[in-house]
Amino acid sequence: MTGTNVIQTGLDRLLADPAALAGRRYGLLTHLAAVTSELVPAHLALSRLGAPRDGRAVCPPVRLFGPEHGLFATAQDMEAERDSIDPWTGVPIVSLYGDDEASLTPDPARFEDLDLLLIDLQDVGARYYTYAATAVWAARAALGAGCEVWILDRPNPLGGVRIEGNLRRAGLESFIGAFEHPVVHGLTLGELAGLELGPERDGLRVWTLSGWTRDTTWDRTGRPWLAPSPNMPTYPTALVYPGLCLVEATTMSEGRGTTRPFLLVGGPDVDGPALARALERRRLPGVRFVPTSFRPEFQKHAGAVCGGVEIALVDPTRLDPFRTGVELLVELSRCDGFGWRVEPYEFVADRPAIDLLTGDTALRRAIEAGEEPIEWIESWAAEEREFERRRAPALLYGESA
Repeated sequence: MTGTNVIQTGLDRLLADPAALAGRRYGLLTHLAAVTSELVPAHLALSRLGAPRDGRAVCPPVRLFGPEHGLFATAQDMEAERDSIDPWTGVPIVSLYGDDEASLTPDPARFEDLDLLLIDLQDVGARYYTYAATAVWAARAALGAGCEVWILDRPNPLGGVRIEGNLRRAGLESFIGAFEHPVVHGLTLGELAGLELGPERDGLRVWTLSGWTRDTTWDRTGRPWLAPSPNMPTYPTALVYPGLCLVEATTMSEGRGTTRPFLLVGGPDVDGPALARALERRRLPGVRFVPTSFRPEFQKHAGAVCGGVEIALVDPTRLDPFRTGVELLVELSRCDGFGWRVEPYEFVADRPAIDLLTGDTALRRAIEAGEEPIEWIESWAAEEREFERRRAPALLYGESA
């Protein structure tokens, strides 16, 4: 494929050297978007390693762990998953997303009979996508139980160069704001875990990518996109998600319940053409806004026809996804029917969802005052530079080929 790189993931590299697993009793935290270069799901590929290596058998995983949305990515956002049995292999599945906040932190007892935990999750490179928190919290619990941890690294779909947004403020920690990162952090999961675990890194090994460099976005990896969660069906969805996820903190629809989540935005009382005109006047780079109508089949405004806009990516290389979402939210707040989400968000009820997502109170306060958040947006640059310096020791990959 012209213009693409030949990428081997950490899983591919481990499968090429399976003797490293010989004699190990291990668990696997994964989901179906984590596949081999031959598109075999990780837990199936590992379950097929039955031949003895150097006189010792390479056993399949004895326990599977599923993140939010579950091993099979069948659960919607904020929908609890129960422990179960994998119907394909018969291996027990431990859910790391249950009915309460405590379920998000694994019980160390789950690792006491293991000597190794493998983590293979396809992340999307945004601070509030929950797989990074699950990976780090599971790694910390496993290491604390004396269990070694191997992270099988995968590409960051947004690449490893771009950093965008403010750092999360103290007091706004949550499952969607577990780390003091910008919204777009430019780290692979292996790099992020190394950065966050710090002194706890003894016992942590990252099986690095081969052929991936920081300037490689998903469209240049040569790998097909598989949805890592139910509302992340395409690569363009992942591109806009760091900004459009902010709509979750409002009464407006972010397109869940349609075939184009995060690319459709609006509500039953929204004047689509007027919203599109207002957004077009902002001349946001890399994106256009088309007036539209849509009808969610579930979640917010299920069954109601919504007016709004469809986001059209015209030049993804110029897109500033977080700023795009911020400015869209400012215009959306001027539409009929706009309000802030009041229901608990990822088990948090004492702080507004918009503050948890932005990691700050500045955007909410500006919108409530009828002001443009210009000073807040301009303050990101210094924090982006600060994070670039802080993340440097954790980087595992070069800038370009």
